[in-house]
Amino acid sequence: MNYHRFDCIIVGAGGAGMMAALESSRKVGTAVVSKLYPTRSHTGAAQGGIAAALSNLEDDSWENHAYDTIKGGDYLVDQTAAEILCKEAVDCIYELEHMGLPFDRTADGRISQRRFGGHTKPNPIYDPSATPGTDAAKPRIPVMRACHAADRTGHMILQTLYQQCIKQGVTFFDEFHMLDLIMVDGECRGIVAIEIATGQLHTFHAKSVLLATGGFGRMFKTSSNAYALTGDGPAIAYRHGLPLEDMEFYQFHPTGIYRLGILLSEACRGDGGVMFNGKGERFMDVYAPNLKDLASRDVCSRSIEQELRAGRGVNGKDYVYLDIRAETINKYKTSPTGSDVDSHWVEKRLPDIIDFARTYLGVDPIKEPMPIQPTAHYAMGGVPTDVHGRVLRDTSGEVVPGLYAAGESACVSVHGANRLGTNSLVDLIVFGRRSGKDMARYALDREFQPFPANPEAPTRMAIDSLLSRPRTEPWVKLRDEMQKTMMDDCGVYRTEERLTRARDTIAGLQVRYKNLGLQDKGTVFNTNLLEVLELGCLLDLSEATVASALARKESRGAHSREDFPNRDDTQFFGHSFATKHGDGQPTVTYKNVDVITLEKDGKTTTKYPLEIRKY
Repeated sequence: MNYHRFDCIIVGAGGAGMMAALESSRKVGTAVVSKLYPTRSHTGAAQGGIAAALSNLEDDSWENHAYDTIKGGDYLVDQTAAEILCKEAVDCIYELEHMGLPFDRTADGRISQRRFGGHTKPNPIYDPSATPGTDAAKPRIPVMRACHAADRTGHMILQTLYQQCIKQGVTFFDEFHMLDLIMVDGECRGIVAIEIATGQLHTFHAKSVLLATGGFGRMFKTSSNAYALTGDGPAIAYRHGLPLEDMEFYQFHPTGIYRLGILLSEACRGDGGVMFNGKGERFMDVYAPNLKDLASRDVCSRSIEQELRAGRGVNGKDYVYLDIRAETINKYKTSPTGSDVDSHWVEKRLPDIIDFARTYLGVDPIKEPMPIQPTAHYAMGGVPTDVHGRVLRDTSGEVVPGLYAAGESACVSVHGANRLGTNSLVDLIVFGRRSGKDMARYALDREFQPFPANPEAPTRMAIDSLLSRPRTEPWVKLRDEMQKTMMDDCGVYRTEERLTRARDTIAGLQVRYKNLGLQDKGTVFNTNLLEVLELGCLLDLSEATVASALARKESRGAHSREDFPNRDDTQFFGHSFATKHGDGQPTVTYKNVDVITLEKDGKTTTKYPLEIRKY
């Protein structure tokens, strides 16, 4: 048996995993297990920036950031966690800077910042009696809060953290794919992984394990997510009877490349880009008259869908335009500089975006607009945790000893029903760091617990069974049906009828999945085997997503029920927990949202009161 022992095992080498590894390795032996080479992790695809109220270009505060985060999440955000996120963001940015991350700079050498959707501050000239549409009538205005390294911020974070982990002596098991958790009496004691190159199983004995395996956008047909984002961590936890939180909230980013889903960063709009329909109208004037193209992502995505439904797509097709030409930015006076810009300025600020459009669209954004449509982008839900990254067993708040989660695979919840742009990277860094610290603390306080005999046996049996079955139908057929079902029936807009159909379709696919066989019967670098195992994870997560969406009979954030168009704070002001029991459908229960209360003049009030969410 291939046996390894470390105090802390981190599964996933993205921003959350490597930040946690960097922190835990300061005190205990730490290893990172990743199915990809670390710098290929999907954090590297994050483009526009990482949020922190540094006030380098204009006055800002972490309180403004927390308000925007809570409002952006349609008030389903846990408020203590949001305040931790926004307070600690500032220190984390400076820590990354000291590690050597090459942020863009202002003229006086400070970290540069740009605007992003939903990030605001109070308007100093606000007058409630002012004429609607005037500057004075806007209670809040956009703020420059996103720290950036051109439009490749995530790439720079990933490279910086990897260099630091290597410097600190973190052990990496590259291209090792986790297939199971080793759970004993409700406690996590390690993982089982397959070495991709050889097909051999390895067991990892640990005092604490962190799931940082990223998102699961590949359950949708059109997604910005890499093919590797199949939700391995959340799916495996779900199979062990642990709940998944807020799975109905899946964000569709408004500016995906038409038909491909490759992301065109929100930095395009933060730097002045404008969206137009087929009639040449700047349609966000109608849907978000204050922030317009800088409204939150769920608002922009629904607005595009409404335009397409109304027949106002470009040339009658299902896309609209995103325009970042200098002449357009100057015409609408949307430049964050407040003055006219030229093509050189645009190309310097958005080099990767422009290259993507030229490569994948055959469009030169310096000279013509880019066709876009919403693309499945980010999971607000995932494995439930507390603010130290400890996984929760149920709605009572009891933790699972030895098991942690962070990043997109986790749900703290700082994103609620909708994540603000640039809050994903800061979530990785803040809660990756907090998880790493607590994992080390936990490991220092205890001895290695007894390891079960042959803990890899169930995994080996499952693989042998899969390899021994004859190939009945192509696995890609099941994947394509799942992705089409999730996109059509559990996408931007949902109804009872569509979700019920999706539930039944996914259940049928799960039955067919159990009979799948493989064409490749080998063990060495069998990617066919790994893809089928990943499909099983996606089917389980699709099941949990649809069940949670069916149960929530309201519209909130990224979850838009056309049959229940209004937000219902009386019945559904709570986090959903979907839990699997045997082969049946998951049960959905609810956990209270963490709300910060204040005492004033003998009365209890809420610090962030519920409001109608408008932009």
